[in-house]
Amino acid sequence: MDADPDHRGTPLYDVAALRAVEARAAGRSGDAFILMARAGQAAWREVLRHWPQAHRIAVVCGPGNNGGDGYELARHALLAGRQVRVLRLQAHAPRTSLAQRACAAFIEAGGCVEDAGEGMPLAESDLVVDAMFGIGLARAPDAQATALIGAINAAGLPVLSLDLPSGVDAATGAAPGAAVRATRTLQFIAAHAGLATGAALACTGALSLAPLECAHLLADVPMAALRLDAGDLSGWLAPRRRDAHKGDSGYVLCVGGDLGTGGAVMLAADAALRCGAGLVGIATRPEHVAPALARRPEAMVRGIDTPALLEPQLSRAGVVALGPGLGQAEWGSALYRRVLEADRRVLLDADALNLLAGEPRTLRADTVLTPHPGEAARLLGMRVAEVQGNRYAAARLLAERHGCVVVLKGAGSLVAAPGRVPRVVAAGNPGMAVGGMGDLLSGCIAALWAQGLDAFEAACCGALLHAVAGDTAARDGERGLLPGDLLDSMRRWSNAEAVS
Repeated sequence: MDADPDHRGTPLYDVAALRAVEARAAGRSGDAFILMARAGQAAWREVLRHWPQAHRIAVVCGPGNNGGDGYELARHALLAGRQVRVLRLQAHAPRTSLAQRACAAFIEAGGCVEDAGEGMPLAESDLVVDAMFGIGLARAPDAQATALIGAINAAGLPVLSLDLPSGVDAATGAAPGAAVRATRTLQFIAAHAGLATGAALACTGALSLAPLECAHLLADVPMAALRLDAGDLSGWLAPRRRDAHKGDSGYVLCVGGDLGTGGAVMLAADAALRCGAGLVGIATRPEHVAPALARRPEAMVRGIDTPALLEPQLSRAGVVALGPGLGQAEWGSALYRRVLEADRRVLLDADALNLLAGEPRTLRADTVLTPHPGEAARLLGMRVAEVQGNRYAAARLLAERHGCVVVLKGAGSLVAAPGRVPRVVAAGNPGMAVGGMGDLLSGCIAALWAQGLDAFEAACCGALLHAVAGDTAARDGERGLLPGDLLDSMRRWSNAEAVS
């Protein structure tokens, strides 16, 4: 990955990086087992921190070094006087020398290993520790492991997963088959890129990190991504000068709103205004002018029958948000082509993305695309499951293919651009899965872009601000959350220094 001037956020690493650090640590210590011993100790401390009253602990061990970490935790729990049951499938006898050593140490301390077959009485435990599969698994678990994972999930007990929930791909965040749904996940060495996006978010529970005294070994290891959370908004947007005027904050033009979908372009304009654009225009069907002005008199609304009528607004626009409610019929297609011919800074969303998928064309390098997984699949000519199976790869491929900035929306939204370290948004909630949320995002990014951030920074800051505003608005409950509920929060978070 090329050098990136802004490292705001928390570094995330891929499997290759974690393996490299493991090898370095083993080389420097002269004994690879030291790292496993540290992992076992850190895991036992995690149990004591979050489940101090857990007396009956079931540890489910797999065949590799993740299982070895589990044996080490079990040994510490046994020596502390807890009732410990180590469970494993017959096919999961330790295969690595480190796991064999850890298993032998557990047995020497007085422990025993049970067969995790059918009828395994997990319900008799206070806590289940998942140490089946580590960062090396990138496929669906086999039938026996799938049944065991199902038993863990069905037990109704708190679950601590070591390094990652078994069944989750540490590189991509996908769960190609059954996966443990943990209460907490303790990552080892460094935060894993795959646990920040996609299906992994439904499996990890709360995340913790145990560096295992390896933080210094990460200094020259390339990051896979940077994770952004609410705290990263602070200071991103500079305070305005006392003598600022509306022209300093840019002019955003929102283009869209075919018959029946006028609300989409209005939501984009609402967000652009609430996120600080100095001037916001709406180009839409003439039938929508009166409702738009009644809803938002601060916007400059113009009814557009033909592309020629777009010229007065288009000539002034600093950033164009093209696509919300645009449609793919003759009216929307004509406006789409005219905007792209005008050589303006453009954000493409919704039907503008579908039109691009049908008519691929060269885009400016500072264009921003904001697809959801379905739109991304159409742009890439693949299935949605393939996009979700490796969201990092899909976002990277979209950015490379179109040579511009891409925001791949969804759980753990990703921002990618050629030569930039990807960003992952650690905010947002299921309540935001409702029509119109993407229109708000379009207006938000366009407003930040118009105020002076470059395309990539506007996309990163906007995606984060939008998600954090969604979390703020969802404090009264996720179900029934509406896009309009976010507007006040978007204003507050666009003034992040003032948010308590």
